[in-house]
Amino acid sequence: MSGHSKWATIKRAKGANDARRGQLFTKLAREITVAARTGSPDPDANARLRLAIQKARAESMPKDNIERAIERATATGAGDNYDEIYYEGYGPAGVAVIVYAMTDNRNRTASEVRAAFTRGGGNLGETGSVGWMFDQMGQIIIQAGETDPDELSLTAIDAGAADVQADGDIIEVYTEVQDLHSVQEALTAAGLAVESSELVMRPKTMLDASVDEAVKAIRLVERLEDLDDVQTVYTNLNLTEDVMAQV
Repeated sequence: MSGHSKWATIKRAKGANDARRGQLFTKLAREITVAARTGSPDPDANARLRLAIQKARAESMPKDNIERAIERATATGAGDNYDEIYYEGYGPAGVAVIVYAMTDNRNRTASEVRAAFTRGGGNLGETGSVGWMFDQMGQIIIQAGETDPDELSLTAIDAGAADVQADGDIIEVYTEVQDLHSVQEALTAAGLAVESSELVMRPKTMLDASVDEAVKAIRLVERLEDLDDVQTVYTNLNLTEDVMAQV
């Protein structure tokens, strides 16, 4: 289990106050703007923009904010141009960490990410140091509700999913990158409640750590996610119930 529902629980608790919601909306808007600028401003013709908008809506980002982010991409000379960068490193207990950032100042971001790793008990590594431990895949999260998980899994596989995993009534559907949209459409057409749909870095194997070390690794992830330039953080940490109880 990749732990989406558990990570989501942690992030919801973090994002409960207005300041954190504001930071989240800023990051979502940045992704929408970059997606619209690098492709078409029409989500029907731009898969990346479509996914960015879906993610923003899933986080209850106001419609006006979404529209302004798209307009910013099409306005001549408006806004900053962001570089997209992946940083790789290790956290406590050897947890593999991939940090996805968007920045208009590479030196500033590299310095902040390195400092966060150091303060969090980890270390920033070279490009490729942990990337081989992950695969880029599409991830669709479904609330099973009253639908039988086994039946739901079969529906997803028939739709072209590469893998399906269940954690209670939360179903994680994984697809090849190019199949994400078609599988999502098929699941929606089947009447299933799609909670989110996005591209992720999925760990090939999960790492088990002691409760103390796992909590330290989670704190490192939080340090990284609190940086303005960091969009997403991926790890191979297995979030057990004991760890969740401590968090």
